[in-house]
Amino acid sequence: MMSNPQFQVQAHPPGVFVVDTGQRTELPALWLRERCQEATSLDAVTQQRLFNPHDLEEDLRLIAAEALGEQRARLSFSDGHTGVYDLTRLAAEFDPDDCLPRPLPWDANIDREAFTFDWEQMSDRGCFRDSLEAYLRYGVIILEKVPTDGGTLVEVGETYGHVRSTNFGQYFEVFSRPKSNDLAYRAVPLAPHTDNPYRNPVPGIQLLHCLVNETSGGLSTLVDSLFAAEQLRTEDPEGYCLLATIPVRFRFVDDDVELIERRPMIHMDATGRLTGVHYSPRLDALPLMDEATTRRFHRARRRLGELFSHPDHRLAFPLRAGELMMFDNNRVLHGRTAYDPNEGLRHLQGCYIDRDGPTGRYRALCR
Repeated sequence: MMSNPQFQVQAHPPGVFVVDTGQRTELPALWLRERCQEATSLDAVTQQRLFNPHDLEEDLRLIAAEALGEQRARLSFSDGHTGVYDLTRLAAEFDPDDCLPRPLPWDANIDREAFTFDWEQMSDRGCFRDSLEAYLRYGVIILEKVPTDGGTLVEVGETYGHVRSTNFGQYFEVFSRPKSNDLAYRAVPLAPHTDNPYRNPVPGIQLLHCLVNETSGGLSTLVDSLFAAEQLRTEDPEGYCLLATIPVRFRFVDDDVELIERRPMIHMDATGRLTGVHYSPRLDALPLMDEATTRRFHRARRRLGELFSHPDHRLAFPLRAGELMMFDNNRVLHGRTAYDPNEGLRHLQGCYIDRDGPTGRYRALCR
């Protein structure tokens, strides 16, 4: 991983090199030619190319390289193109986090104040950026003083991203309803889980806003899957690999819709980095494998569930009226302890936004 790249320009033979932590790598001519920066090749406003790099010849060569002071160069290529490069503009290419805060795994010892903010202060750009940074580090924020008018969470969702409607509507009501189409709408306990693994694409971020909570039970629970899954990888690397590679069938059935999707329980991004899980024992089905693999897979699945439910990993707290949780639906599992609806009303509203909302807003504020 290159976190602080420096560039070197060599005239004979022509070459451009990136250097970081003692490693020196030559940049291919095609790679450089694709990233030309002059106004005839790159639109200054949109930063979109004005040419098609897919049409370049595969044997394209760098035929001249001239250093122009610190971190600038004039480069000429075999196709006749010459351009001046600000090499510092290439540095972002070597940032594995793409200008975002690196995630910080956490367990039950975390202080909730690290990711708790006042919604009334989010009109301040600095406070809003702080909340985005906390969300990106911990996968969750809690907002206080959110008005308890019905539908206010849509305003919050549109502040951090864009609300995505599903078959549950633009937002959904969470309170005890007998014979409802999901156990979330009953008073029963809900073990740590991620929402909608049967959907394609899976909702990236969930918001849950408490309007009323008159019960002594119904504690909200949160678990960081990054912390728990890494422990599984340490204990059982073979089982971890099975959960990360073998697709599981998830299914949801309602009167007017049946949703089915297959995906591994452990989710990694395109670079192979762990980003979260697809985990809902109410909705999954054990894949058909040979006997030995089935046992190994189940052993890993069972252990992962134990880690998610362990009190050392789980936060449990009452979500009170006017508080809203926003969390990465794959990274942070959520749940609820049982409650007695006869004690009083417990009414939450929920909605979903896509994962690129907070990341896009954070990068824009940093820029």
